[in-house]
Amino acid sequence: MENSTIAAISTAQGNAGISVIRVSGDKAVEICNKIFVPYGKKYLSDLAGYSCAYGKIVSNGEKIDECVATVFLAPHSYTGENVVELSCHGGLVVTKQVLRVVIDNGARLADAGEFTKRAFLNGKLDLTQAEAVMDIISAKSNNALKAANKAKEGVLSKKISGIREELLIQAGHLSAWADYPEEDIPEIDNKVLSEKLTNIKADLQTLIGNYDSGQAIKSGIDTVIVGKPNVGKSTLMNLISGYEKSIVTDIAGTTRDVVEETVTVGNVILNLSDTAGIHEADNEVEKIGVDKAKSKLYNAMLILAVFDMGEAFSNEDKEILENIGDTPFVAIINKSDLEPKLDTEKIRKYTDNIVFMSAKNDEGTEELTKLIEKIYNTTDFDYSSGVLFNERQLSLAKSALQSVEEAISALKNNITLDAVTVTIEDAISYLLELTGERATEKVVDKVFHNFCVGK
Repeated sequence: MENSTIAAISTAQGNAGISVIRVSGDKAVEICNKIFVPYGKKYLSDLAGYSCAYGKIVSNGEKIDECVATVFLAPHSYTGENVVELSCHGGLVVTKQVLRVVIDNGARLADAGEFTKRAFLNGKLDLTQAEAVMDIISAKSNNALKAANKAKEGVLSKKISGIREELLIQAGHLSAWADYPEEDIPEIDNKVLSEKLTNIKADLQTLIGNYDSGQAIKSGIDTVIVGKPNVGKSTLMNLISGYEKSIVTDIAGTTRDVVEETVTVGNVILNLSDTAGIHEADNEVEKIGVDKAKSKLYNAMLILAVFDMGEAFSNEDKEILENIGDTPFVAIINKSDLEPKLDTEKIRKYTDNIVFMSAKNDEGTEELTKLIEKIYNTTDFDYSSGVLFNERQLSLAKSALQSVEEAISALKNNITLDAVTVTIEDAISYLLELTGERATEKVVDKVFHNFCVGK
């Protein structure tokens, strides 16, 4: 790893009470010693780790700002290196001036995510924990923050390590039996080995099966509200959003474009889109809105299909249901306070996920929340069970599962144990890449590419 000392602004840039400039590397204390003049008797080089000093930042003898400098000495720091954090006033100009002075005295500007990358390379975090750092920063809800903190604490790492250790035990037994036939090593029992691999397969399947739940909590589900005109889609959008995001009138076709908002429903985040009513449009503007609605419908991860209790089931209602396909959806029977004219049994042919609501009167919201949580299996979500949080992790877990399945199949079909060993070792390699213990430099760079510069 490059031995340079790096620096960056670690707080959001703008007017605030304080800003923090983080400096990390072998010369972090030495560099900051040149520009920090303490008001007390101790210079930064005299301080023990986890110590602070109050003083001023100077450049060419001129005071730039007053500052609190905090010293963390290797290896007991975030990056595992010597770290100094300079907490100055939070103005944009003064913050940039302090950073410039640090760089002029020997540091270089950090790359995106380089502090966390160094923490990973120095063994302070594995790759899943490093990825959790950005999940903490970008958390959109309390539940997303809770899940990200569990990942940062190493819950997923421990889950993966447990599965990998089981595979290593089996691979070790296979290799020993094959390489040292003269030794008194117990013969491989195919039935016992198959049972152990089946248990490992189940653990991986559970991990992969929780991915959608994790995404619902962490990143949100792309959700579309659809229905024919004037069934109450925009009223529902406003109810879920908590304010008037969409214009609501009694005139059919008021919504002509897609209105979007990110909302939290129970412990699930919905990336919600209110669309134009799906119908045979009379003019070009309406037609564009309907086409956008259909496009959103085809690409959605969850659909809230709205129907009007006060109107008979129509061909337009039927078309919407038939166009949903295999996408998870909830049928919302809106305006439940009206005299019932809708044949709900025709809707029940397509789904049992039905909620009766009056969006106008704020009735049925709790039932809708419970149903969405049920669909994504988040009702009693166990944050300590280990959750895959991104496509990189999911892809490697699936590859490991495929290798384990191939090993089970090879045993079942009496293929040589050498082939079984190879597939088990493949599964181990995928899991090592997942945690970063056998990740290429290209993979590591890609993980940290989307980090903010100061983290």
